[in-house]
Parts: sequence; structure tokens; C-alpha cells
Amino acid sequence: MEMNLPNKLTIFRACMIPFFVFFMEVNVLGDATKYVAVAIFIIASITDALDGKIARKYNLVTNFGKFMDPLADKLLVCAALICLVGVIPSWIVILIISRELIISGFRTIAADNGVVIAASYWGKFKTIFQMVMIIWLIIDLPFTFWYVIGQVLIYISLALTVVSMLDYVIKNKAVLSENTNK
Repeated sequence: MEMNLPNKLTIFRACMIPFFVFFMEVNVLGDATKYVAVAIFIIASITDALDGKIARKYNLVTNFGKFMDPLADKLLVCAALICLVGVIPSWIVILIISRELIISGFRTIAADNGVVIAASYWGKFKTIFQMVMIIWLIIDLPFTFWYVIGQVLIYISLALTVVSMLDYVIKNKAVLSENTNK
């Protein structure tokens, strides 16, 4: 396995998840704890944007990166959503995580049939809104407008989750066909 820079960034992101969860769940620094958690999340999110750009720009795409990058992204976002249950209604967290599992399974079936399903713009918008929503909700400033914007971000993220899943399934429904050739 080649450990190029994009793969190192992906591993770094995955390794940040337990630290992020720790600071989300354990109040060790008083009011500063949530800011440490949000800083970790932002740094991890930036590595998500960087690793793919670097891999494509410098032709450093590897099978390890193709597998681990989306997995690290999903683990980071799902960990954050689970930590935010109560702030985000649990049914929304369940729907968002379910979408991630469904699309991961869909991509696995496609890969088994020699088909690569690239990320769509809907999926990218969904990820951006989810990350902004998570950061917004962790910061949680005590202002009415902050709460209202947080609620709007939750429901936009939910809508983009559903739309992006439908987009993937509709565009790639042939992947589920029994007659797909290997």
C-alpha cells in the first residue's frame, strides 16, 4: 500500500474522529470544549476537501484512497450526527445515516459489477450542507437567529440527503439489475 499524501490525509482524518467524539461527549475544558470539538471537525473536513483534490491533481489516486476516503468521510459525519442527537431529532439522524449506508451498499454492488459511481453534485451539496450544519450546531450560540438558522440547515441537509439518494438510485438503477455483466 502506497502512503502518499492524500492517503495520509485520509488516515489522519479517520484518526481525528475519536478525539472529536471525546470533546463532543466529555466536558473537560468547560465552554472551550465545544470549540476544540468544532476545530477538530473543521480540520478533518478540510482534509476531506484536500485529499481528493491532491490525488486527482497529481495523479495519486489509489485503491486504498478510493475505499478509505469515503469511509472516513462517512465515519466523521455519522459520528458527529450521533453526538448531536437531541439537537438534531433522532429520526433525521437515522434517515441521514441510512442514506449513507444505502449508497455505500449501492456503490459496493456497482464496484462488484465493474461500475464506478462517481459523486454527484447533489451528493457534494449534501456533504457541504451537513458539515456546515454540524459546525453551526456545535458552536450553538445563544441567539434566536442562531437557533433558527440551525433548524433551517438541519432540514436543508435532510432534503439534500433524500434528493441525493434518489439521484444516485435513479441514475444508476441498472446496477441493481440481475442482468448486469461482470
